[in-house]
Amino acid sequence: MSRRSGILEFAVLGLLREAPMHGYELRKRLNTSLGVFRAFSYGTLYPCLKTLVQQGWITEEEGGLTEDPRAAALTGRRAKIVYRLTAEGKEHFEELLAQTGPDAWEDEHFGVRFAFFGQTSRDVRMRVLEGRRSRLEERLDKMRASLARTRERLDDYTLELQRHGMESVEREVRWLNELIESERAGRDQREQHQSGDTGDLPRHRGGTRPDSSDDTT
Repeated sequence: MSRRSGILEFAVLGLLREAPMHGYELRKRLNTSLGVFRAFSYGTLYPCLKTLVQQGWITEEEGGLTEDPRAAALTGRRAKIVYRLTAEGKEHFEELLAQTGPDAWEDEHFGVRFAFFGQTSRDVRMRVLEGRRSRLEERLDKMRASLARTRERLDDYTLELQRHGMESVEREVRWLNELIESERAGRDQREQHQSGDTGDLPRHRGGTRPDSSDDTT
């Protein structure tokens, strides 16, 4: 299985976990919600759906008329086929969600994985975010080293393009740092709540506690 087809299968399973859909709905969600699939076609989607049906991870049920004539022309069907996730498909998707290897950190796959973070456990989210940050920091180091070596040989426009690329990576690293800190803060709050240790009550501006009262008359 190619990396591209694997990402598509993951995304289709994730969307069908939310609700059954027909092909037109799936393509629309993939286009609008997951930017990495903006350029793909029905000729890419339907072979993927066929493979998932053969694997037993989704089923197809005949519904009403299709809403998109292009889909009917490509598939030779007039009826709208509704795709539904099976129990085996749900289990397989959960296994994929739990994976935190290097593929989850790469540019295309990370964006798709991030789109399904709401269905992912916190520990897995943390590992994926930290892996992505590590990968980008490595990339940033290489970009800086390359720029230092070639700066004198670059014209102004190529140099500006290099700087723009570095700034884009730096922005994403800062964004990842914020997400990681937010995940850690949420975990710490839950652990504190579970232990029954509320600690000091939060203070309003001015240094007073929310339940304090002014005893002066």
